[in-house]
Amino acid sequence: AAKEEKQASAATKGPTQSKPPLRGIICPHAGYSYSGPTAAFSYHHLQQELAKLDSPIERILVLHPSHHVYLDGCAVSGATVIETPVGDLPVDGALREEILQLKPGAFTVMEQGVDEKEHSGEMQYPYIAKVIKDANKNRPIPVLPIMCGSITTAKEAEYGKLLAPIVARRDVLCVISTDFCHWGRRFSYQPQPPPSSSSSMQIFEYIQSMDEEGMRHISMQEPGAFAKYLKETRNTICGRHAIQTWLNAVHCNNPDREILDIEFVKYAQSSPAMSLQDSSVSYASATARTRP
Repeated sequence: AAKEEKQASAATKGPTQSKPPLRGIICPHAGYSYSGPTAAFSYHHLQQELAKLDSPIERILVLHPSHHVYLDGCAVSGATVIETPVGDLPVDGALREEILQLKPGAFTVMEQGVDEKEHSGEMQYPYIAKVIKDANKNRPIPVLPIMCGSITTAKEAEYGKLLAPIVARRDVLCVISTDFCHWGRRFSYQPQPPPSSSSSMQIFEYIQSMDEEGMRHISMQEPGAFAKYLKETRNTICGRHAIQTWLNAVHCNNPDREILDIEFVKYAQSSPAMSLQDSSVSYASATARTRP
């Protein structure tokens, strides 16, 4: 609990600045000693947003992947409360029921054991509880986790379209949980700098360039472009389906409702891969704000 408190506290430092409304953040979900400092960059922006006197945020959607069970669809949490070492979070039961009714049978409800074992959601909740607390909100802000399974590009578009009206609401903020490249033999993924690249390019530099290309495609807010990038690189971005579902929702909302600016504010790697014997995981944090 002490380590979680310390890592989350890094997200709350700095002066509040007048910026366009924050609509979402992208955060990593590895152990706090690995990705915690990177995640803190996104949560710093969320704390600032919540601290605004006119902040409209009343609920938080957490879109995360599934690491332990196969899921050909999306599932909402069935919990009523999420307990964290820095405060409990109420789960938005009304929003859950609304989502379950969007298209009967499209969304399922996670079993408690599945929900509790999924670390990609679990690692976000202490940060959320901490920034709500430090923003001095006089009322609780409920959350609703949504697990995005191993779905096709077509299903990503379908789920994004279903969620688009909810994502467009000014009182809803989205947290998208993902790590970036998982490189190494244990991940069965070891692309290396092509022969045409500079002979001095290290593996970790190549990983970063590949991740940054993915970040550019995410910032474009074109789900098709990011899907093409994933197909070409096969980059092991574990939250790719959560990202794609959210991007499709944002894309649906662009013509009539709002346009976002997505900015990546921090990037890091667990360790610099120098040889085929090494391994690493990449982490990135981003903010999504309403374009002025």
